[in-house]
Order: sequence, then structure tokens, then C-alpha cells
Amino acid sequence: MKLGDKAQIKRRFTSEDVASYVALGGAPTSGAVPEPMLGALFSYLLGVRLPGPGTNYLKQSYEFVRDAKVGAALTASVEVTRIRPEKSIVDFSTACTDDEGNIICTGRALVRVKDVGA
Repeated sequence: MKLGDKAQIKRRFTSEDVASYVALGGAPTSGAVPEPMLGALFSYLLGVRLPGPGTNYLKQSYEFVRDAKVGAALTASVEVTRIRPEKSIVDFSTACTDDEGNIICTGRALVRVKDVGA
């Protein structure tokens, strides 16, 4: 892993996806994907792709600037912005955009990773 490494995932949340989320105890929304569902995309990327299995989530922050419409093609991405090998900690910038390139949210993630390297 090195500065600038990136991972991304594209996803469309359907009205059925949102209904399942609401049935599990999420708050209903009017035509928008609930924010925790978008946050789950970042969790997936960090835990499965970059850095991947064994990642320990320490902190996540988001700033939502617009709603994500149900059915829109969304792209979530993470990028390595700082590596602290002495503490086994990696900082990431996070972002989610829609199919028109509009920013839905941006944020930061801090994770602990074994064998982070230099």
C-alpha cells in the first residue's frame, strides 16, 4: 500500500434495498438512499479491497452535500492520503458521486492495518 492507492465500487440501490433497510429499523426517506447505506460502501471498500481483510476501523466522518437518488448509479471511492507505519495507521479520503458526477458526500476514514509497511 502506498500514498495515492485507490479503490472504488459502483452500486445502484433499488427501492427494494431501501425498503429492506427501513424494515431493519432504518428511518424512511422520500426517494433518497439512507446515508448509512452509503457509509456501508466505504466499510466494504476498506474491509474487503483496500487495505482489505484484517482492517480495524478507528474513525469515519462524512459530509453529505446532496441526496443520493434511489436507482442512481453511485460510485464510492477511498484513497490513501497518509500512512503512519510506526502506529500501523492509514488515513483515507472518501467520496461518493452519482452517475452525473455530482458529489453526494466526502469524508475521511482512519484505520489500523497489520503490516502497513513504509
